[in-house]
Amino acid sequence: MYLLRSLAIAISMYSKIPVPMADWNEKNMKYAMCFFPVVGAVTGGLQLFIGYLLLEYTSCGTLFFAIAMALIPVLVSGGIHLDGFADTVDALSSYGDREKKMEILKDPNTGAFAVIGLCAYFLTDTALWSEVTMELLPVIACTYMFSRSLSGISVVTFRAAKNSGLLRTFQDGAQRKRVRAVLILWACACGGIMLYLSWKTAVIVILAALLAFLYYYRMSRKQFGGITGDLAGYFLQVCELAMLAGAVLSRGMR
Repeated sequence: MYLLRSLAIAISMYSKIPVPMADWNEKNMKYAMCFFPVVGAVTGGLQLFIGYLLLEYTSCGTLFFAIAMALIPVLVSGGIHLDGFADTVDALSSYGDREKKMEILKDPNTGAFAVIGLCAYFLTDTALWSEVTMELLPVIACTYMFSRSLSGISVVTFRAAKNSGLLRTFQDGAQRKRVRAVLILWACACGGIMLYLSWKTAVIVILAALLAFLYYYRMSRKQFGGITGDLAGYFLQVCELAMLAGAVLSRGMR
Protein backbone atom coordinates (compact mmCIF):
# COMPACT_ATOMS: atom_id res chain seq x y z
CA MET A 1 0.00 0.00 0.00
CA TYR A 2 2.84 2.39 0.76
CA LEU A 3 4.10 1.92 -2.82
CA LEU A 4 0.80 3.31 -4.09
CA ARG A 5 1.26 6.29 -1.80
CA SER A 6 4.81 6.71 -3.14
CA LEU A 7 3.36 6.67 -6.65
CA ALA A 8 0.80 9.30 -5.66
CA ILE A 9 3.53 11.54 -4.23
CA ALA A 10 5.62 11.32 -7.42
CA ILE A 11 2.68 12.01 -9.73
CA SER A 12 1.24 14.84 -7.64
CA MET A 13 4.63 16.52 -7.29
CA TYR A 14 5.75 16.33 -10.91
CA SER A 15 2.49 16.59 -12.84
CA LYS A 16 -1.01 18.01 -12.88
CA ILE A 17 -2.55 14.53 -13.06
CA PRO A 18 -5.20 14.31 -10.32
CA VAL A 19 -4.35 11.61 -7.75
CA PRO A 20 -5.36 10.99 -4.12
CA MET A 21 -3.32 12.92 -1.56
CA ALA A 22 -0.65 11.02 0.37
CA ASP A 23 1.29 11.99 3.48
CA TRP A 24 4.90 12.99 2.86
CA ASN A 25 6.24 10.81 5.65
CA GLU A 26 9.46 8.79 5.75
CA LYS A 27 7.84 5.51 4.69
CA ASN A 28 5.98 6.98 1.72
CA MET A 29 9.01 8.96 0.53
CA LYS A 30 11.37 5.97 0.37
CA TYR A 31 10.46 4.92 -3.14
CA ALA A 32 8.65 7.98 -4.53
CA MET A 33 11.43 8.74 -7.00
CA CYS A 34 11.06 5.23 -8.48
CA PHE A 35 7.78 6.37 -10.00
CA PHE A 36 9.04 9.59 -11.59
CA PRO A 37 9.25 7.89 -15.04
CA VAL A 38 5.52 7.10 -14.80
CA VAL A 39 4.87 10.80 -15.48
CA GLY A 40 7.05 10.43 -18.56
CA ALA A 41 5.04 7.40 -19.64
CA VAL A 42 1.83 9.45 -19.48
CA THR A 43 3.45 12.32 -21.38
CA GLY A 44 4.90 10.08 -24.06
CA GLY A 45 1.66 8.12 -24.36
CA LEU A 46 -0.35 11.29 -24.91
CA GLN A 47 2.09 12.57 -27.50
CA LEU A 48 2.03 9.27 -29.36
CA PHE A 49 -1.77 9.11 -29.31
CA ILE A 50 -2.46 12.76 -30.16
CA GLY A 51 0.38 12.91 -32.65
CA TYR A 52 -0.95 9.83 -34.42
CA LEU A 53 -4.45 11.31 -34.60
CA LEU A 54 -3.19 14.63 -35.94
CA LEU A 55 -0.91 13.11 -38.57
CA GLU A 56 -3.17 10.30 -39.74
CA TYR A 57 -6.73 11.61 -39.32
CA THR A 58 -6.58 15.37 -39.73
CA SER A 59 -5.31 17.81 -42.32
CA CYS A 60 -3.71 20.14 -39.78
CA GLY A 61 -0.68 22.07 -40.85
CA THR A 62 2.90 21.48 -39.72
CA LEU A 63 2.92 24.49 -37.41
CA PHE A 64 -0.27 23.42 -35.62
CA PHE A 65 1.10 19.91 -35.12
CA ALA A 66 4.44 21.21 -33.83
CA ILE A 67 2.89 23.63 -31.34
CA ALA A 68 0.45 20.98 -30.08
CA MET A 69 3.28 18.51 -29.50
CA ALA A 70 5.43 21.14 -27.77
CA LEU A 71 2.62 22.05 -25.38
CA ILE A 72 1.63 18.53 -24.26
CA PRO A 73 4.57 18.08 -21.82
CA VAL A 74 3.85 21.51 -20.33
CA LEU A 75 0.18 20.67 -19.78
CA VAL A 76 1.05 17.35 -18.12
CA SER A 77 3.80 18.71 -15.87
CA GLY A 78 2.23 22.07 -15.17
CA GLY A 79 5.50 23.73 -16.18
CA ILE A 80 7.38 22.75 -13.02
CA HIS A 81 10.50 21.75 -14.95
CA LEU A 82 10.35 24.84 -17.16
CA ASP A 83 10.37 26.96 -14.02
CA GLY A 84 13.65 25.32 -13.03
CA PHE A 85 14.96 25.80 -16.55
CA ALA A 86 14.16 29.51 -16.49
CA ASP A 87 15.73 30.06 -13.06
CA THR A 88 18.88 28.19 -14.06
CA VAL A 89 19.27 30.12 -17.31
CA ASP A 90 18.99 33.32 -15.28
CA ALA A 91 21.64 32.12 -12.82
CA LEU A 92 24.06 30.91 -15.50
CA SER A 93 23.69 34.16 -17.42
CA SER A 94 24.68 36.24 -14.40
CA TYR A 95 28.37 35.20 -14.53
CA GLY A 96 28.45 35.83 -10.79
CA ASP A 97 30.12 33.65 -8.18
CA ARG A 98 28.52 30.51 -6.74
CA GLU A 99 26.73 32.38 -3.95
CA LYS A 100 25.28 34.89 -6.41
CA LYS A 101 23.99 32.10 -8.65
CA MET A 102 22.33 30.37 -5.70
CA GLU A 103 20.64 33.64 -4.73
CA ILE A 104 19.26 34.00 -8.26
CA LEU A 105 17.85 30.46 -8.12
CA LYS A 106 15.93 31.40 -4.97
CA ASP A 107 14.70 34.74 -6.37
CA PRO A 108 10.96 34.46 -7.20
CA ASN A 109 11.26 37.18 -9.85
CA THR A 110 11.78 36.24 -13.50
CA GLY A 111 14.77 37.89 -15.12
CA ALA A 112 15.26 38.95 -18.72
CA PHE A 113 17.57 36.05 -19.50
CA ALA A 114 14.96 33.59 -18.23
CA VAL A 115 12.39 35.02 -20.65
CA ILE A 116 14.89 34.93 -23.51
CA GLY A 117 15.83 31.36 -22.61
CA LEU A 118 12.21 30.20 -22.55
CA CYS A 119 11.48 31.87 -25.90
CA ALA A 120 14.56 30.25 -27.45
CA TYR A 121 13.58 26.90 -25.96
CA PHE A 122 10.04 26.90 -27.35
CA LEU A 123 11.15 28.18 -30.75
CA THR A 124 13.71 25.38 -30.98
CA ASP A 125 11.28 22.79 -29.67
CA THR A 126 8.58 23.84 -32.14
CA ALA A 127 11.05 23.88 -35.04
CA LEU A 128 12.22 20.36 -34.21
CA TRP A 129 8.66 19.05 -33.86
CA SER A 130 7.84 20.45 -37.30
CA GLU A 131 10.35 17.93 -38.72
CA VAL A 132 8.92 14.91 -36.89
CA THR A 133 7.26 12.16 -38.90
CA MET A 134 4.97 9.33 -37.81
CA GLU A 135 7.91 6.91 -37.90
CA LEU A 136 9.76 8.90 -35.22
CA LEU A 137 6.85 9.29 -32.80
CA PRO A 138 7.17 5.92 -30.96
CA VAL A 139 10.86 6.50 -30.18
CA ILE A 140 10.25 10.10 -29.10
CA ALA A 141 7.44 8.93 -26.82
CA CYS A 142 9.96 6.76 -24.94
CA THR A 143 12.35 9.66 -24.38
CA TYR A 144 10.13 11.16 -21.67
CA MET A 145 10.57 8.08 -19.52
CA PHE A 146 14.29 7.91 -20.30
CA SER A 147 14.92 11.55 -19.34
CA ARG A 148 13.07 11.17 -16.04
CA SER A 149 15.00 8.00 -15.27
CA LEU A 150 18.27 9.90 -15.69
CA SER A 151 16.94 12.84 -13.69
CA GLY A 152 15.91 10.53 -10.85
CA ILE A 153 19.31 8.83 -10.92
CA SER A 154 20.96 12.23 -10.51
CA VAL A 155 18.76 13.06 -7.52
CA VAL A 156 19.84 9.94 -5.60
CA THR A 157 23.46 10.05 -6.81
CA PHE A 158 24.75 13.61 -7.24
CA ARG A 159 25.72 15.90 -4.39
CA ALA A 160 23.13 18.48 -3.35
CA ALA A 161 24.13 22.13 -3.54
CA LYS A 162 22.33 22.96 -0.30
CA ASN A 163 21.02 21.25 2.81
CA SER A 164 17.39 22.26 2.33
CA GLY A 165 14.78 22.40 -0.39
CA LEU A 166 12.52 19.95 -2.21
CA LEU A 167 15.34 18.02 -3.86
CA ARG A 168 17.06 17.48 -0.52
CA THR A 169 13.73 16.24 0.88
CA PHE A 170 13.59 13.56 -1.81
CA GLN A 171 17.26 12.71 -1.30
CA ASP A 172 16.95 12.31 2.46
CA GLY A 173 13.75 10.30 2.25
CA ALA A 174 14.86 7.90 -0.48
CA GLN A 175 16.32 4.43 -0.16
CA ARG A 176 19.08 5.55 -2.49
CA LYS A 177 20.62 2.24 -3.58
CA ARG A 178 17.28 0.57 -4.30
CA VAL A 179 15.82 3.64 -5.97
CA ARG A 180 18.93 4.01 -8.14
CA ALA A 181 18.70 0.34 -9.17
CA VAL A 182 15.01 0.72 -10.12
CA LEU A 183 15.69 3.86 -12.13
CA ILE A 184 18.57 2.18 -13.96
CA LEU A 185 16.16 -0.62 -14.85
CA TRP A 186 13.69 2.00 -16.12
CA ALA A 187 16.44 3.55 -18.28
CA CYS A 188 17.57 0.18 -19.64
CA ALA A 189 14.00 -0.85 -20.44
CA CYS A 190 13.32 2.43 -22.25
CA GLY A 191 16.61 2.17 -24.12
CA GLY A 192 15.81 -1.40 -25.12
CA ILE A 193 12.38 -0.45 -26.43
CA MET A 194 13.85 2.43 -28.45
CA LEU A 195 16.52 0.15 -29.91
CA TYR A 196 13.85 -2.36 -30.89
CA LEU A 197 11.73 0.32 -32.56
CA SER A 198 14.60 1.89 -34.53
CA TRP A 199 18.16 1.15 -33.55
CA LYS A 200 19.72 3.96 -35.59
CA THR A 201 17.44 6.60 -34.12
CA ALA A 202 17.78 5.10 -30.65
CA VAL A 203 21.58 5.16 -30.68
CA ILE A 204 21.64 8.87 -31.54
CA VAL A 205 18.88 9.70 -29.05
CA ILE A 206 20.53 7.79 -26.19
CA LEU A 207 23.92 9.33 -26.97
CA ALA A 208 22.36 12.81 -26.92
CA ALA A 209 20.77 12.07 -23.53
CA LEU A 210 24.03 10.79 -22.04
CA LEU A 211 25.92 13.84 -23.29
CA ALA A 212 23.29 16.07 -21.70
CA PHE A 213 23.64 14.07 -18.47
CA LEU A 214 27.43 14.52 -18.50
CA TYR A 215 27.05 18.25 -19.13
CA TYR A 216 24.55 18.49 -16.26
CA TYR A 217 26.92 16.72 -13.86
CA ARG A 218 29.95 18.86 -14.72
CA MET A 219 28.06 22.15 -14.93
CA SER A 220 26.22 21.65 -11.63
CA ARG A 221 29.42 20.81 -9.73
CA LYS A 222 31.44 23.64 -11.25
CA GLN A 223 28.83 26.41 -11.19
CA PHE A 224 26.73 25.52 -8.12
CA GLY A 225 28.66 22.95 -6.09
CA GLY A 226 25.94 20.36 -6.61
CA ILE A 227 22.37 20.02 -7.82
CA THR A 228 19.11 21.63 -6.78
CA GLY A 229 15.50 21.11 -7.82
CA ASP A 230 15.84 23.93 -10.33
CA LEU A 231 18.93 22.35 -11.87
CA ALA A 232 17.14 18.99 -12.11
CA GLY A 233 14.32 20.71 -14.01
CA TYR A 234 16.85 22.46 -16.24
CA PHE A 235 18.48 19.13 -17.05
CA LEU A 236 15.16 17.51 -17.88
CA GLN A 237 14.28 20.21 -20.41
CA VAL A 238 17.75 20.21 -21.97
CA CYS A 239 17.79 16.42 -22.13
CA GLU A 240 14.39 16.21 -23.82
CA LEU A 241 15.36 18.88 -26.34
CA ALA A 242 18.65 17.09 -27.07
CA MET A 243 16.87 13.75 -27.59
CA LEU A 244 14.28 15.34 -29.86
CA ALA A 245 17.08 16.92 -31.89
CA GLY A 246 18.81 13.55 -32.07
CA ALA A 247 15.65 11.88 -33.36
CA VAL A 248 15.20 14.53 -36.06
CA LEU A 249 18.89 14.32 -37.00
CA SER A 250 18.58 10.56 -37.45
CA ARG A 251 16.18 11.11 -40.36
CA GLY A 252 19.09 12.16 -42.57
CA MET A 253 21.18 9.12 -41.63
CA ARG A 254 18.88 6.37 -42.86
